[in-house]
Amino acid sequence: MNYIYPAIFYPEDNGFYSVVFPDLNELATYGDSLADAFAMAQEACGQYLFTSLRDGNALPTPTPINKIEKDEDAALVNLICVNLDNYARAYNDKAVKKTLSIPAWLNTVCENYGINYSKVLKDALIAKIQIHS
Repeated sequence: MNYIYPAIFYPEDNGFYSVVFPDLNELATYGDSLADAFAMAQEACGQYLFTSLRDGNALPTPTPINKIEKDEDAALVNLICVNLDNYARAYNDKAVKKTLSIPAWLNTVCENYGINYSKVLKDALIAKIQIHS
């Protein structure tokens, strides 16, 4: 399902753009260009809406774009559209089955120690991602 919320884009002196969502508890993000700020705004909005719905919170009614008040003349008001079905598929915690191969001797040792393959692989992948972040 698509959700659309207005966002205010504020140009900064360094060329960056700050973004604020007035309807989403002043949710804010930024980007190093307008295109980057727009992408970051979609991501921030998606995370906020996905988490709110997952936690059972009601979503606020979006303010019509022509009712948004900006406090700087240079600010831009734009609508941000997020497809939460796509977002949920990408970010939900539902387990995904993967097949892997390990040597037979390692399988035997791991079974003897009662090692949970899924947990070990998940922990290792998270650690690997953190190294690259």
